[in-house]
Amino acid sequence: MKTDTGRIKQAIIKGETSLGIELGSTRIKAILINKEFQTIASGSYEWENLLVDGYWTYNLVDIITGLQSAYSELRNEVERQYGVTIRTIGSIGISAMMHGYLAFDHTGELLVPFRTWRNSTTSVAAKELTEQFQFNIPERWSIAHLYQAILNEEKHLPRVDFITTLSGFIHWLLTGKKAIGIGDASGMFPVDESTQDYNESMIKQFDDLIADKGFPWKLKEILPEVYTSGEQAGGLTEVGARILDQSQNLQSGILVCPPEGDAGTGMVATNSVRKRTGNVSVGTSVFAMIVLEKELSKVYPEIDLVTTPNGSPVAMVHANNCSSDLNAWLGLFREFYEAMGEKVDTNKLFEVLLNKALEAEPDGGGLLSYGYYSGENITGLEYGRPLFVRSPESRFNLANFMRAHLFTAFGALKMGMDILTREEQVDIDRILAHGGLFKTPLVGQKMVAAAMNTPVSVMSTAGEGGAWGMAILASYMINKDQLESLEDFLENKVFAGVDGQEIYPDAMDVKGFESFIDRYKKGLVIEQAAVDHLIV
Repeated sequence: MKTDTGRIKQAIIKGETSLGIELGSTRIKAILINKEFQTIASGSYEWENLLVDGYWTYNLVDIITGLQSAYSELRNEVERQYGVTIRTIGSIGISAMMHGYLAFDHTGELLVPFRTWRNSTTSVAAKELTEQFQFNIPERWSIAHLYQAILNEEKHLPRVDFITTLSGFIHWLLTGKKAIGIGDASGMFPVDESTQDYNESMIKQFDDLIADKGFPWKLKEILPEVYTSGEQAGGLTEVGARILDQSQNLQSGILVCPPEGDAGTGMVATNSVRKRTGNVSVGTSVFAMIVLEKELSKVYPEIDLVTTPNGSPVAMVHANNCSSDLNAWLGLFREFYEAMGEKVDTNKLFEVLLNKALEAEPDGGGLLSYGYYSGENITGLEYGRPLFVRSPESRFNLANFMRAHLFTAFGALKMGMDILTREEQVDIDRILAHGGLFKTPLVGQKMVAAAMNTPVSVMSTAGEGGAWGMAILASYMINKDQLESLEDFLENKVFAGVDGQEIYPDAMDVKGFESFIDRYKKGLVIEQAAVDHLIV
C-alpha cells in the first residue's frame, strides 16, 4: 500500500494524471486518474435544476460554484491522502448534459437563461426542422431551441455571437476556445460521418430557411468548432486555471481534450464505442446508445442519430424521465422511517426497497405509474405529471409497487428500443449499463434485461460514471499510440482484465414487462388528462 501511495504521489507531482469533470443533472463530479486509469481522487457537488419562467435551467453562479466546489473537494482529498498539492495535470476533459441552449453575445454575456435538455418547449421547431432536413431533430437539440426562438421572434437573436452546450461553455471558459467534441456536437446539429463535421447541406438549408429574418450571422459562424476524440482542443489559460482552482495553485498550459456530452462519456465508461455494442445510462433521464452498422431505413421521431466521441453513427433512444419519481417515493419511505424514530442508512433503504421488486408478480400486479416530471417526446407528452394509478383489482403491495416504479422508469425507453430491434432489425452483441441504480446488485440489471430482452452487463467500473469516462478521453489524447483508435485503446488498455457481471433476461420477467408496457401505452390518456387538468 505504501508503494502504491508513493507511486501515485509521484504521478501527481509529475502531472502523469488526467482529470475528468462532468456536470450531470443532479451532481457535478470530478475524477482524477493515473496512467493505469485508476481513480486517485474525486470530488462532487450536488445541485438541482430550477423551473424559471417556464424553462428548466441552472444559473451561471451555480454552474461556476459547482465546478469550483467539485475540483476543490478533489484537490483537498489529494492533499489529505498523498500530502501534495496539485500544480499540474497531464490532461483535462469537460463533459456535461447534452443539448440545450446557451447563447452569448460578442462580449460573452449570456443572452437568455440556460435552456436545458429537459425543456419540451420546442415541438413546433423540432417538427418543422425534421421535415425540412428529412432527419430527426428532437426537441432537446440546440438547433431546435434556436429555431423555436426565431419562430417566437425573441429579441436577443440579432445579438447572438455564439451558441453552445454546457460542456462547450465550460471548455470555452477554461481555454478561451469555442470547441466541442463530435458526440456533443451531434446533439446540437446533425453531423456528417464522412467529413466529421456539421452537415453542410443542412447548414445551407437552415440559412436559407431564415434568410428573410436579416440576422447578422450565418449558422456555422455561431456554432463551436468540431473535434474528434484524441485531438487537442486547447489549453488551460491563466484565467481558466484561476476559475477552476480557487487556491491558485494550478498552473496554466495543461492540455484540454474536446468537451463531450454525457452520452459520449457513458459509451466510453462502458467500453461501448464499437459497432453492434450499446449501453444504457440511467439517471434523471435514461438513454440507450446503440452503435450502428448501417443507416436506419427511415426517420423516426423516437430515435436520435448522434455519434460516438470518435464519430461513428449511433442510434440514441432518450427518455426525459427516469429516476426522479422513484427517488421521490424512496424519500417518502425515508421520512416514514425517521418519523418512527429510526436512524436511516440511505444505502440500506435503497437496497431493501429495490430488492422487494424481485419478489413481485412479473407484471407488477396490475399497478401503473408514470414518473413524468417533465414532458416526454417518445410518448408525445409536452408536459409531465408524476402519477400512480391502480384499479380495485390490482394487487397493491410493496413488492408490486416497487416493480411498477422500476418498470415505468424504462417504459418510454422500451418503446423506442422496440423500433430498433423489431422494425429495423438492429443487431446488438452486448448492452452495458451504468448509473446509480446499478449500485444495488442485480435488480436494475434484471429490469433492463426484461425491457430489452437482451443480456445486460454491469462492469466493475460502471459506478465510476461519466466523469471517469471523460478522464479516460483526456488520457487517450496524451497516452494513445500514434494510430491507435479509441476502440482499441479502450479494449486493450483501459478494460483489459476488467470484470463484468452479465445477466440474461428471465422469460417470466420479459413476459411481465410486455404486459406492463401494454398497460403503460393504454394508460397514456390518463397521463395526458392529468397534464390537461392538474394545474398548480
